[in-house]
Amino acid sequence: MEERIARFVAGLRASGVRVSIAESRDAWEAITYLGVIDKSAFRLALRSTLIKESADFETFDELFPLYFGIDAPPLMNPQAELSPDEQALLNEALEAFAGDLSELLNWLLSGQGPTEEELRDLADQAGLKHADSPYQARWYARRMQRLLGWERLPELLEMLWEWLAERGMDPQQIEQLKRQVAENMEALRGQLERFAGQRIEENRVEQYHERRQTAHDLMQRPFNSLSETEMDVLREQVRRLAARLRSRAALRQKRATQGKLDAKSTLRANLKYGGVPMELRLKRRRLKPKLVVLLDVSTSMRSVSEFFLRLMYELGDQVQKTHSFAFIDHLEDVTHDMRTLRPDAAVEAVLDRLPAGYYNTDLGSSLSQFIADHLATVDRRTTVIVLGDGRNNHNNPRLDALDTIKRRARRVIWMNPEYPAQWGTGDSDMLLYAPLCDDVHTVRNLQQLTDAIDAILG
Repeated sequence: MEERIARFVAGLRASGVRVSIAESRDAWEAITYLGVIDKSAFRLALRSTLIKESADFETFDELFPLYFGIDAPPLMNPQAELSPDEQALLNEALEAFAGDLSELLNWLLSGQGPTEEELRDLADQAGLKHADSPYQARWYARRMQRLLGWERLPELLEMLWEWLAERGMDPQQIEQLKRQVAENMEALRGQLERFAGQRIEENRVEQYHERRQTAHDLMQRPFNSLSETEMDVLREQVRRLAARLRSRAALRQKRATQGKLDAKSTLRANLKYGGVPMELRLKRRRLKPKLVVLLDVSTSMRSVSEFFLRLMYELGDQVQKTHSFAFIDHLEDVTHDMRTLRPDAAVEAVLDRLPAGYYNTDLGSSLSQFIADHLATVDRRTTVIVLGDGRNNHNNPRLDALDTIKRRARRVIWMNPEYPAQWGTGDSDMLLYAPLCDDVHTVRNLQQLTDAIDAILG
């Protein structure tokens, strides 16, 4: 059972449900306490410990019967009430008519059903190892039935019943055999479908682990070297990365609420006691930053900006407030898009509002527009993030505008996907912008981008 629960948790993760190690441990402790005899209590124990979001209930309900509803086949033994003579007569009929359907008829007339090994052999013949969608389970189950000769079964059974009647078997006994075989057929059909669904989930778990390993390697690769397929692999990882960053941020906030000793404030507050400290004063920090984000979404920056937007969307609950602006040759306020749309739609909306072009970036003009129209969004508690390569097509860099922003903001952070050795080459003004920033991060790949965002949240 422990192995099956572990496989179930892996299946949930492969289907996009976030399940932590601590939650897996909680599930096992709950099952240890409640047991597995009461299936309803067992199911509720798993659901209450593993599922955090209502949107994941449907996934849980789909997967649970695949992992915990495929025990010994619920087939009846039609021969249990036959006399020895009737059993001998039935065996004689099977030898005469079964042919290549002998295996299937044996399952239906003995109540034993297929073994795990037989099911796996049948699944391999049906090509189930290539299946990767739960919606394919019924189709593959029918393919397994065809391999067993299921479509020829009704005609063969009619011949079998007629032969038994001709040999003098009690008509009531034949009718009972018919009913029980029909019920066994339905039970076996359901078992094949559940087994197909479970094999598909196993395939998805294997693919999930392969994708995670692939994603780990791709996270070190520069954005501009990724194919569209590799980008899709990384897009699937954004939610997991955001969950990790959220956990770190929550831990920092928990520590911050405890505070640390403020020596100066403690001494001042205790002067009334003659200098003997009696009341401790603690420093408590507000760790959720207030952000203003300026994003370069030009052709060379589009991939970096997309992943930044996805991560910031997932981490929206870790900041006080975020004002988002995108630019190429002019500035667009995209705050509303980021607040009201789902991640894919938000990213698409932002990128559509600023169609990509070549050699038309004007960062200086965009900074000037920000100063003129949106400077009120920046105050002494605001962290301003500029995501761009600092290339300005030889336009005026408007350093004065960035300096104005710096003097109003708590800090200014620049994220640049280029190597520092490239700064100042060609039309790059990065060497001019860098001294006006509190921090500059190189974000050539997803790992560096994640680390930079983690540093900001810290």
